[in-house]
Amino acid sequence: MASLSHLPIFLSLLFTAFYSAASQSFIGVNYGQVADNLPPPAATAKLLQSTAIKRVRLYGADPAIIKALAGTGIAIAIGASNGDIPALASDPNAAAQWVNSNVLAFYPTSNIDLINVGNEVLFSNDQGLISQLLPAMRNVQSALSAASLGGKVRVSTVHAMTLLAQSDPPSSGRFNPGLQDVLKGLLAFQRDNGSPFAVNPYPFFAYQSDPRPETLAFCLFQPNAGRVDAGTGIKYMNMFDAQVDGVRSALNAIGFKDIEILIAETGWPYRGDSNEVGPSVENARAYNGNLIAHLRSRVGTPLMPGKSVETYIFALYDEDLKPGGTSERSFGLYKPDLTVTYDVGLSKSSQTPSTTPSTPSTPRVTPSPKPSSAWCVPKAGVSDAQLQANLDYACGHGIDCSAIQPGGACFDPNTVASHAAYAMNLYYHTVGTIPLNCDFSQTATLISSNPSYNACTYPGGNT
Repeated sequence: MASLSHLPIFLSLLFTAFYSAASQSFIGVNYGQVADNLPPPAATAKLLQSTAIKRVRLYGADPAIIKALAGTGIAIAIGASNGDIPALASDPNAAAQWVNSNVLAFYPTSNIDLINVGNEVLFSNDQGLISQLLPAMRNVQSALSAASLGGKVRVSTVHAMTLLAQSDPPSSGRFNPGLQDVLKGLLAFQRDNGSPFAVNPYPFFAYQSDPRPETLAFCLFQPNAGRVDAGTGIKYMNMFDAQVDGVRSALNAIGFKDIEILIAETGWPYRGDSNEVGPSVENARAYNGNLIAHLRSRVGTPLMPGKSVETYIFALYDEDLKPGGTSERSFGLYKPDLTVTYDVGLSKSSQTPSTTPSTPSTPRVTPSPKPSSAWCVPKAGVSDAQLQANLDYACGHGIDCSAIQPGGACFDPNTVASHAAYAMNLYYHTVGTIPLNCDFSQTATLISSNPSYNACTYPGGNT
């Protein structure tokens, strides 16, 4: 029998492992298959298990991939194609057969938890297809309920950002008036069944339409002056939050404040044609790496603070058979040989993204740090928006921020300033105690007095 003296240590390790797994449950990836050079599904499943990716979105319901993911614990979103919608809408038996073949044949060993019925259907302007979308979703939901999977497998559909007639500033977010009646029907169904509103925000496209240096920094989560929403006075520090809150405002405006948002696609290409602005390895690494850091921080968005939106990064692999410009075939995080295209810190063995070359003022890791009796804290007068950016960066770069999560020793006071101070100091003492690692875009300083309080201990001094 193990000694009881080791029980607290065991429980601590168990909590840490559980928290680490739970904290990544909102990070997913899109697994497209418009390619002729993809690795076998079994190899992909093994790759995914070596990463912090806990969710995979398929555009169809490939049985080989669903089987390969069996037993991995990875949540799977499958898709019914736009071409499936007419049959699913007109015949409940067709919906039942679709659920039997694509869900029941694999569930629960394969953790299917979401069905997306159609992709960007409202963007198609096909009025016949649009009118069939809600009946198709209802029939799929009924088939799930008949199989006792209602509430276990969600039913949604994916929308393009063009659904919004207005989104800047975020508080002015509104849906296209011509689609509001259709949307209200869809959203009422989704509210009744607890499914999320899935949308595809791409700051990359926002930058292409406004290719100024300050817009690039705003899109890449890099230091920038921010943008104030005149309607609320909120200063936004990145385009992702602004786009997501634009959707939030649009949902609120038509009476659906309780519908959760899911990011079905977002990403940045690492390569493009000579006439394309924005694609590069540096920009792709910055966007995806900083997005992951932002999600891990659980800061949320200004209109949805304190939680991370379920987000699927586009994409797992390049799809070499896709039409269009080079950028359309250059979103892959991994190559067909299973090596990384560029590192964004998803590997379980090393979850520290490389510092973005175009962000020289951000902290960096240095070898052989010297012990320090100083503590790194925010300077006086730093805005909450900047403190949130610092918190994102620190917690997303390989340090353990569990102490400032609910139940942690440093959770109270539950303020951005307090949480940022703890995370910034922990980062400084974890990656290297040199002044550059307590810079945080010139918003931090070193002090000699210990800021620890109650049971909250700040590393430094003799700790």
